[in-house]
Amino acid sequence: MFNPGYYGEDEMLAGMYPPSMLRRAAGGARRRFDEYYRCYPVAMLPGPERENVNHGGKVIMPPSALDKLTRLHITYPMLFELINGVAEKMTHAGVLEFIAEEGKIYLPFWMMQTLTLEPGDLVQILSTDLPSGSFIKLQAQSTSFLDISDPKAVLENAFRNFSCLTKNDIFTFAYNDQVYEMAVLETKPDTAKNGAISVLETDLEVDFATPVGYEEPKRVTGSGTSTPRSGTGLPVGGVVHNSGTMAQAINYEAIAPQSNTAAAGAKAVSSNFLYGGQKLKGSRSTTPKPSTPVAGTSTNPPKPPGPRPRTNGPQPLRLPPGKLFFGYEIKPLNRKEDNKENEDSKPKFLGQGQSLRGGTKRKPADESKVKEKEEKGESSTAGQKPSGGRTLRDMPR
Repeated sequence: MFNPGYYGEDEMLAGMYPPSMLRRAAGGARRRFDEYYRCYPVAMLPGPERENVNHGGKVIMPPSALDKLTRLHITYPMLFELINGVAEKMTHAGVLEFIAEEGKIYLPFWMMQTLTLEPGDLVQILSTDLPSGSFIKLQAQSTSFLDISDPKAVLENAFRNFSCLTKNDIFTFAYNDQVYEMAVLETKPDTAKNGAISVLETDLEVDFATPVGYEEPKRVTGSGTSTPRSGTGLPVGGVVHNSGTMAQAINYEAIAPQSNTAAAGAKAVSSNFLYGGQKLKGSRSTTPKPSTPVAGTSTNPPKPPGPRPRTNGPQPLRLPPGKLFFGYEIKPLNRKEDNKENEDSKPKFLGQGQSLRGGTKRKPADESKVKEKEEKGESSTAGQKPSGGRTLRDMPR
């Protein structure tokens, strides 16, 4: 599987001479990485499922490949040719990690389909250099790609999982739990083998071809038009036929508006009394209206008038030039709290009190009347003669 003398001559020469002298001794040609591995899909890689690897353009190689790439002084970006010698098919890919088992390489499923490989088949891996791409033309393999609102942002995110693209390849990418297939129709510059380009650290112009299965909508042209295609002396919009099949179906002559209809309608709107009054004593039976519409009259019931424009509402503010308006004067509203404060400030007991005996409180007399009564009382007592009193000893036993 590995080249003979891989661990012998390379180590000895690398320890004795610098890499530049080894390339000169080999004729100045750069040595390439060339190995064969058993290929398997990424779905068979031990560990959790990695959807970004399965829908990308990078492979997973064993650790021994990294050791040899380092000895060959192959630096970033590491790009490879993947060749199926049996089917004579080739594509290009980058490397993501070096964690595969020895002798195995894990490829995205779309890459195995491109190379027509089955799990366990041998695939040749060659290191290569690819030019940076400047243009690429893609074609979606289904019309569902048209449902993506921002394909530019979706493809920019999908290309982060790719290192290179090859002409005529059909790669896949996932978006919103759906897998989309995209074919590479054209690449620029077309200098590398099979039109392969590198998409790392480059400004790539992308063009889209019509998706597979897409059909242009057919334009339906109408045949029965009432307006003639050509004519002279006709009004704008053509001639209106009043005796056509549609006019007969809707009885246009019966419902056609007259010349005075607009004036009558304006007069009705401006009037406050639209309907005639009725007597309370009795109502006469009205004559039934004919079922067949009469020319010049409408069979539709009269519509109530619309609302009249208000003249007492807020009017538009028209200010002279150079004058500003900062709002109307604020008038404070009477709140309940203010009313409560006013009630609290008023005295609550204004009436005269009552005594506990239940009698009403007598009004105080004037001082002059009181003095007169006192003087009369003194004079009456002065005119009476004192009577002699008796003691208990003088009373007979």
